[in-house]
Order: sequence, then C-alpha cells, then structure tokens
Amino acid sequence: MNRACAALAATICLLFASTAGADQPVPWQLDLQQAVTPIMHEIRWFSHYSLWFIVPITLLVLALLVWVVLKFRSSANPVPSKTSHNTAIEVIWTLGPVVILLFLAIPSFNLLNAQLTMPENPDVTVKATATQWLWSYEYEGAENTVSFDSYMLKETDRASLGKEDVKAYPRLLAVDNELVLPVNKTVRLLVTAAPTDVIHAFAMPAFGVKIDAVPGRLNETWFRAEKEGLYYGQCSELCGKDHAYMPIAIRIVSEQQYQAWLADAAKDLPAANKALMAAFDMKNGLKLASAETK
Repeated sequence: MNRACAALAATICLLFASTAGADQPVPWQLDLQQAVTPIMHEIRWFSHYSLWFIVPITLLVLALLVWVVLKFRSSANPVPSKTSHNTAIEVIWTLGPVVILLFLAIPSFNLLNAQLTMPENPDVTVKATATQWLWSYEYEGAENTVSFDSYMLKETDRASLGKEDVKAYPRLLAVDNELVLPVNKTVRLLVTAAPTDVIHAFAMPAFGVKIDAVPGRLNETWFRAEKEGLYYGQCSELCGKDHAYMPIAIRIVSEQQYQAWLADAAKDLPAANKALMAAFDMKNGLKLASAETK
C-alpha cells in the first residue's frame, strides 16, 4: 500500500513537475512552461482562463451525447419525435456561443495587441537569421561588432566547451554559443532567414515568443526576461531533414555580466563565453565549466 501511494505521488509530481526557472521542457509536462516575461504571464493566464470554458463545454457535450444515445435509441424510443422547431433552444444555442466567444475574444485581442505593440525605446536589438540548420545572431548598435553562429551542441564537444552537466545543458537543446542578454531589459528581436533558404520559426516557450523566419522578410518581436537563467527553445517550422536539430538557447544574465561579456565577445567569443559560464554556473550551483578547457 505504501509503495502504491509513493508511486502515485511520484507520478503526480512528474505530471506537474517544472524545472527551476522553467528553462526547458520536462517529461510528462501538461502545462505551459513557467513565465519569465510579461507576455508569457498573460499567455499562461489566458490558457488557464480558457479552460474554465473548454472543460464545462466538453463535459456538457459528452453528457448530451450519452443522454441522446440512451434516451433516443431505437429500443427505448421506437416512435421518433417529429418536432421541427423549438424557439427556446434556438435562442439558447445562438446566444450562448456568442456570449462565450465574447468572453474569449476580448482578452485574446488584448493579448495579441500586447504582443504586437513594439516598445518605443528597446534596450537591446538583436537580429536572428535562420539557415539550414543553425541560427546566426548579430547585436545591432553595439560599439563593438558582435556576431556569431549557434549550432546544436555535439556530444563529443561537451568536455571542450565545459558543458558536461546534462541537466543544465540537455541533449538536443544545448548549443555551442548561447544568445546572451541582460535581465529586466527590453529586447527587440529581428527575425529572418537567409535569402536562399526556407521558412523557419524562432520559438522560446518561456518567453512567449514564436515568430516566423521568412527569407527576404524581416519580422520583429520583443520580450523582457524577468529572471536570470538559461532558457531553451527550438525552430518550430518544418524546415528540412535536420529541423529537429536546430535548438535555440538564451542565457539571461545581470546587466554587469552582459556588458562585460559584450566587450569581451567582440575580441574573443570562446573566452568570453567560458568566463561568463564560470560565473553563471557558480551562481546557480551548477557543475563548473573549466576555465582551462581548451
């Protein structure tokens, strides 16, 4: 009995588990990732809000189906009704959905407006360019030019990059060079794809960001991360045979760490990344990346 209770409790924990900082998906995850941006807070609220309509409607439809099947089956109702019109029912099933749609449409349009309204003076502007199958980042307006490619982390490169902690740098989600951004700063993200490439999509669940990367077109979105951490996303548009191997990783750090990394990255990106990783991992209690790793 005790073992059964323990197993049930473990299963429930797995179903509703969430990693600290909501930086990556977890096994048996049912809900959205924990929010770390204002937009994602609204998305999670709207998701939970809509369930108050979806669940009762689903149960009502199920109950009606069961009732109709049992009450109006041929054996229980050999003489079917010939009623062709019922004013009360017509009014209910017309006005009911209209009222429900209004309760869903108003917060939905408010959320859409918040997502599409770009802040006037963003603190950081970054351009993300998708190519089969990697992401290239360029920091706009920086005093020193910083641009680099971001590939999925190869298992054989973990030791050399100091990313042996699989929990912090998970398989198929970790990358060799993360996009580094400051906490509590408004980031304007420009997204496109290489001119001769295909359509991709930049998706970061914990930020509430998903936007297409279209060749020859520059889309834009924004976010403001409220918590330091390492967050993972993926390309969410089927883009070819290696679509599943095109992850996105964003490292959110303090303003001081970001400015130091930005200055160092313009001179030596690998060294800047290792220095930032060492400070970040120590602060978050992770397995330290070796600063001496070549």
